[in-house]
Amino acid sequence: MPAIKNKVDIEEEIRKVIQVEMAALQRACASVNGAYTRAVEAMFRCRGKIIVTGMGKSGLIAQKIAATLASTGSPALYLHPADAMHGDLGTLQKQDVVLAFGKSGESEEVNVLLPAIKKIGAKLIAVVTQAESTLAQAADLCVVLPIDKEACPLNLAPTSSTTAALAVGDAFSVALMKMRAFKPSHFALLHPGGSLGKRLTLTVENLMKKGSENPTVTLDQNLSQMLVEMTRTHCGAASVVDKRGRLVGLVTDYDIRKALERHGRNWVDLSISQIMNPRPTTVYSDQLAYEASTLMGGKKPFNVLPVLDRRTKKAIGMIRLHDIRSRGL
Repeated sequence: MPAIKNKVDIEEEIRKVIQVEMAALQRACASVNGAYTRAVEAMFRCRGKIIVTGMGKSGLIAQKIAATLASTGSPALYLHPADAMHGDLGTLQKQDVVLAFGKSGESEEVNVLLPAIKKIGAKLIAVVTQAESTLAQAADLCVVLPIDKEACPLNLAPTSSTTAALAVGDAFSVALMKMRAFKPSHFALLHPGGSLGKRLTLTVENLMKKGSENPTVTLDQNLSQMLVEMTRTHCGAASVVDKRGRLVGLVTDYDIRKALERHGRNWVDLSISQIMNPRPTTVYSDQLAYEASTLMGGKKPFNVLPVLDRRTKKAIGMIRLHDIRSRGL
C-alpha cells in the first residue's frame, strides 16, 4: 500500500469540492440570458441532426448530452473531432446544428473543424468559458459559462467547468422536451429495453393470469370448490363474480386464515359471501404494470389484485406481485 504523502481530511475535501461546484452552478444559473434562448430555439428549428462535439473532458460531456438529446426527442449524435478530420465529417449536413463544448475554446482538434463546418453551412453553437476564444468567435451562437475556478486544487483539471457544462446541456435537453411536448409514450418508444422501457410499456394485461388461469368462483359455489380453484391456479386468491362475470368480492389466503381463527373446524360450513372481502382493491387491465406494482407495494401491501375490464367492469384476470417483480419492475 503506497504511503500517504500529505495528511488529508477526506470528508472535508469532498465537501469543499461539492461546494465549489455548487457555486459554479449558481453562477451559471445567474448568467442565463437570451443566448441560451437563441441556442435552444436554433436546436428546436433544426431540420437535421444536432451534432454534439468536444475534446477531452468536454468530449465526455458532449457524449452524454448527445445521448440525452437523442433519448428525449431531439435527433442527435456525438462526433469525435479527431474522427471527424478523418472522414466522419461526412455525417454533417447543412441542415444540422453543431453543438460544441469546450472549456477554453482553443482546443486544436475542435477548432480545426471550424472552416469545414462553415463551408458545409451548418449552424454552430458553442458552450465555452472564454468569450474571446477562437471557438466562441467562430460560432453563430455562443453560451458563455462564467467559470473562474475549478474544484481541482491546481485549478487545472476540468471539474467545475464540466459540471456546469453538463447542467447546461441537460437544461437544453429538458427545454427542448417541453417545446416538443414530449410525453411518457414518446419516451417509452425510444426506451423499449431495460427497466425504463418496461415501466412505460408493460401493462397489467401483459402479466395477469387470464382465461382458464384466472381464478374465479360464484356465490353459489362452496368453499371446497373455491379451494380447488385457488390451488389449481396457484394465485392464493379467487375473484368472486356474479352471473355476468362482474366482481362482487375477493377471497385470499388471508381471508381463509381469519375464518379458521374465528370458526375453527366449522369454517367449512361457511359460505363464500361470509368470508370474502366485498370491496377489494382492483386494477384495470390497461393500466401500466408499474402502477399496479406501486399500488401493491404501498402502505397496505397486496400480493394479488383482481383485474377488471375498464369498459365492462368484468373480472378478466388476476395479477400477482411476484409476476410483476419477476419482470424487474
